[in-house]
Amino acid sequence: MRRKSGPIRVMVVEDSPTARNLLVALFEQSGDIQVIGTALDGVEAVRRAAELRPDVITMDIHMPRLNGLEATRQILQIAPIPIVIVTASVNRPDMDLSFEAMRVGALSVVKKPGLGDIEACEQFIQTVRLMADVPVVRRWNRGGEKTAMRQAPPANSATVALASALPALGVSEPAIRLREDPKNSWQVIGIASSTGGPSALVSALKPLPADYPLPILVVQHITRGFAGSLAEWLNGELKMLVRVAEQGEAPLPGTVLISPDDRHMQISDRGAILLHSSPPYKGLRPSANYLFFSLARVYGKRAIGVILTGMGDDGVEGLTELHRQGGLVLAQDEASSVVYGMPREAAARKVVDHILPVDRFGPTLLQLTEQGG
Repeated sequence: MRRKSGPIRVMVVEDSPTARNLLVALFEQSGDIQVIGTALDGVEAVRRAAELRPDVITMDIHMPRLNGLEATRQILQIAPIPIVIVTASVNRPDMDLSFEAMRVGALSVVKKPGLGDIEACEQFIQTVRLMADVPVVRRWNRGGEKTAMRQAPPANSATVALASALPALGVSEPAIRLREDPKNSWQVIGIASSTGGPSALVSALKPLPADYPLPILVVQHITRGFAGSLAEWLNGELKMLVRVAEQGEAPLPGTVLISPDDRHMQISDRGAILLHSSPPYKGLRPSANYLFFSLARVYGKRAIGVILTGMGDDGVEGLTELHRQGGLVLAQDEASSVVYGMPREAAARKVVDHILPVDRFGPTLLQLTEQGG
């Protein structure tokens, strides 16, 4: 069910009076956001969320009685309300809690804006606006626990017709058959992800061993300043080595490289990481289109492109070129996506070879490298 028209109804969960008053003031100045309630700790947040049913909840991570992670978990068992985690710190323990909250259903993590930090304030307000406009789908996970997931606004009739005509993509196939090209061997994997991406990356890549034979390059849309924390968190969750990409390095097997904050990442003709600050592409920096276009040019049919959960269509143009050059394109399915936007747009372009549940990416990528090409 989509949010009704009118102001975005927000509940602010924050134990610090100073921070709480600042957030409330920011919302009141926005013109389109109404604060309908506040909570001083996680216990009160769970109770008030059930009573008020806000359009969005902003959630502090460290609070008395019940922290933001557990409050998020409990709220999403009551009602699938969009939750934005707000953190003042990028230290490892705080960011681990924040990313774990995203794993249990929070949609995004943002920096707690400070007085006078105009950029952080604008990013915070815009994140809340975006999350409020994503309709809710309630689902049960495999363990029987209720979880909240999101999807993009309904597709138009043409997109629905196209999606229903995609059995050739192998959604239910237990195994992927590779092209019959004995000279082809996979050399690199590129991944694009946005809203819901951190937890999707864990689900997709956790089965891969530390000595996985390919490098993996990831463009994840995340709040500026959090790329390093994301890499550290993923490094603790995955067997492969995960770190932020560095200028000029050669991607190595068994390594996952995350695009750094506010930099586009691509592969140079020499096969080295190229980071640059070209203007945002369709409002995004990094944009996965830079990565996928470069993989198409440098590796062609020896590259695998993956598009995971996220709003919008970032990466689709680059994947179209990768597909044209003979590369393999995999997309996350709707049922396991937090937001079925980017994968849906790729499927609508008819450039996706296989659509998979997020927990099938690991076994599939293992199978691809075992078969060679």
